[in-house]
Amino acid sequence: MAITSANQLELLQTAEAVAREKMIDPDLVVQAMEDSLARAAKSRYGNDLDIRVTIDRKTGRATFTRVRTVVEDEALENHHAQLTLAQAIRIRPEAAVGDEIVDEVPPVDMGRIAAQSAKQVILQKVREAERDSQFEQFKDRQGTIINGVVKREEYGNIIVDIGRGEGVLKRHDKIGRESYRIGDRIRAYIKEVRREPRGPQVLLSRTAPEFMAELFKMEVPEVYDGIIEIKAVARDPGSRAKIAVISYDSSIDPVGACVGMRGSRVQAVVNELQGEKIDIIPWNADAPTFLVNALQPAEVTKVVLDDEGGRIEVVVPDEQLSLAIGRRGQNVRLASQLTGLDIDIMTEADESARRQAEFAERTQLFMDTLDVDEMMAQLLVSEGFTTLEEVAYVDLDELLSIDGFDEATAEELQARARDHLEEMNRKALETARALGAEDSLIEFEGLTPQMVEVLARDGIKTIEDFATCADWELAGGWTVVGGQRVKDTGLLEKFDVSLEEAQNMVMTARVMLGWVDPSELGAGAEAEGEAEDEADADAGDRG
Repeated sequence: MAITSANQLELLQTAEAVAREKMIDPDLVVQAMEDSLARAAKSRYGNDLDIRVTIDRKTGRATFTRVRTVVEDEALENHHAQLTLAQAIRIRPEAAVGDEIVDEVPPVDMGRIAAQSAKQVILQKVREAERDSQFEQFKDRQGTIINGVVKREEYGNIIVDIGRGEGVLKRHDKIGRESYRIGDRIRAYIKEVRREPRGPQVLLSRTAPEFMAELFKMEVPEVYDGIIEIKAVARDPGSRAKIAVISYDSSIDPVGACVGMRGSRVQAVVNELQGEKIDIIPWNADAPTFLVNALQPAEVTKVVLDDEGGRIEVVVPDEQLSLAIGRRGQNVRLASQLTGLDIDIMTEADESARRQAEFAERTQLFMDTLDVDEMMAQLLVSEGFTTLEEVAYVDLDELLSIDGFDEATAEELQARARDHLEEMNRKALETARALGAEDSLIEFEGLTPQMVEVLARDGIKTIEDFATCADWELAGGWTVVGGQRVKDTGLLEKFDVSLEEAQNMVMTARVMLGWVDPSELGAGAEAEGEAEDEADADAGDRG
């Protein structure tokens, strides 16, 4: 197959036709032709030669050239593709090392095998260009909804024709009771686009929370325009979902806008999701208020938030417990996903019983330590006193404000509380010293004798040992085990030491030991934070 003037333009016409069919750049097809012709020429002239082919984009004329690189005498390795400086100067007097000497060679007359090889090169290059083009197209559409036609089913996965490529709707990304036949139209969310050797893999989903958010964006103009924002979505695909919305225009009700006239807008989304029930909830920056909304239709009487632990305690009327939990825990599970908090639900009766138990426990504490009768101990608990330290060191006026307490009684109570604390501290100190605690740890500011005793029992006996501790080891934290948040009890957690207090004490110890330069304490604290994050991640990996 010689390239003659008769078929020179045919090269460009072929390139144009292939480019239109595959929707790729015609220049990529021409480059593939140049590579294939160069490979065929090498098989004719020798593989050691550097043969290059250039096709004129206007006339279609193919120019075959041999390229040789000018090198130093001692660097000459391939005399077919290289030449020395002395040889190059004879051809081009101004030649220098690194220059390329280009000579035109006669076009090749390709035989059947060479032509077939050239065809394979072109097809391969075109396929690669087509895959790159498809990847770029679908990559830009990741995170959007796409319409397609069911092509076939493979091992429970649905292969969807999405135009220039295929999408895969895996079994776990289908809504449970859905079934499809070949030729059915399908709408899905582009969850991920992967570049793979066999072509871009477009992974689709109908169970992703983002799919529901995108459907509302299509059905509700205010969401599309950004007047209403979808803040969070939680789904039990095919059964029930909760969606939290907020309006940035005070004149627009976000819930009403998403529901639509007579429920027309939300019903369109429900129909697409095979009847999935949707609770539309107003979002609120206040976590307890948001949770009360999220637990609808159940009524909530009391909410207690634990910011540090990321947990929230909810009290509901006895008759509302099953409604708050939902069938198989669905309602509380969706509310937890929506708010990002672990939720403990209890009835008013359970909460009352717990309060009574705490009241009795604190009453007994004061009776035992202060040597007072039950009535006086109950008065202290009723006024909000929970620990012996509060009684010992509170302002005297707070004790005098309790009905029936005169100055002598208040002073006697404080004296008894301080005596008891001093005795506890003395015993704790003796125990800590017996366990090997050193003075450097005992005298460290911020640690009480009882804290030192607890640390010594855990093998932390010196200021050096203390400085190696992580803040969560002292104050406690949370670990993810098997997808569930599990509480890690800190050594000093029962003394109400917060994470911030623990970190400050550890950093102070490191400064004292010279491990951290005080002038770089800001940077050191940042590094410490990163180290603690890594430690938390390692702890999470234990699950």
